[in-house]
Amino acid sequence: MIMKSEIEQNSLFKGALTCDQHREGYRFSIDAVLLAHFISVKKNEKILDIGTGSAIISLILLYRYKDIIAECSGVEVQKSLFDLATNNIKNNHFEQQNKIFHCDVNELSKHCLPESYDKIICNPPFYPQHCGRVSTNSEARIARHQTTADIGDFLAAAAHAVKNRGGVYFIYPTDLLTEFLARASLYKLEVKKLRFIYSYPQSPKGAQLVLINCTKNGGKGLLVSEPLYIYTQKNGSYTAEVNDYYT
Repeated sequence: MIMKSEIEQNSLFKGALTCDQHREGYRFSIDAVLLAHFISVKKNEKILDIGTGSAIISLILLYRYKDIIAECSGVEVQKSLFDLATNNIKNNHFEQQNKIFHCDVNELSKHCLPESYDKIICNPPFYPQHCGRVSTNSEARIARHQTTADIGDFLAAAAHAVKNRGGVYFIYPTDLLTEFLARASLYKLEVKKLRFIYSYPQSPKGAQLVLINCTKNGGKGLLVSEPLYIYTQKNGSYTAEVNDYYT
C-alpha cells in the first residue's frame, strides 16, 4: 500500500491528467514527455511501454489517443513503481486499455506472446551500473542505471514483443548512440528515424539525447529529422513545441 504522505501529485494538460510520484525515489523527467510525443499512433494499435516507471508515457498516450488506440500497457520490474503505475492508471480511468506487467525485462516472454504489439516505446536506464552520478535511493538508481538489465536486454524484449515491421521507439544518450545502433542491428531492429535533442539553439554541449525510431526487419533508409530544442535560450522558457507537449 502506498502512503499518501509518500507521494506527490503532478498534472499535465491543464490538470486533465494526473500522475502521482514518490517524493523520494525515481521521478519522471522531460525525457518521457518528449518520447511520448515522438511516437506515431494509428487506429486500433496495441502499444507496450517497457520500463514504464510511474506509467507517465502510457498516461500521456492514453490521454491523447484514448479513442484511437486499442491498448497501451506497461512493464515494470520494481514493485514500488509497479504499484504506483497501477494506481495512476486507475486514478485516470484507463484500466480498460492498460495492463501493467510486474516483471524483469528479461522475463517479458513469460508474460507476452511473440509479436503481440504493434509498437514498443522505451525510456530505458541510460548508463552502466557504476557510470556517472549514482543515486543513493535504490528506486532511482535502478530506474536510471543498468543494474538489472542493459540496453541489449531492452532491445531484445522489444524485438520479442513487437510485430514484424512494427515500430520501436527509444530515447537514449547521444554519446552512446553507436552502441545502440550496433545492438539494435543484432535484433533486426533497423533504425529509420533519428531526432537529436538540444537544450537550446547553439548549445555548446551539442545534442545530448536522441529520439530513435526503429522498424523490426525494416528496409534500408534513415531520416534525420529537424533538431528538437527544449528551451528558447540558455535559462530561457520552453520552446513553443515543448510547451505544447504539456498543454
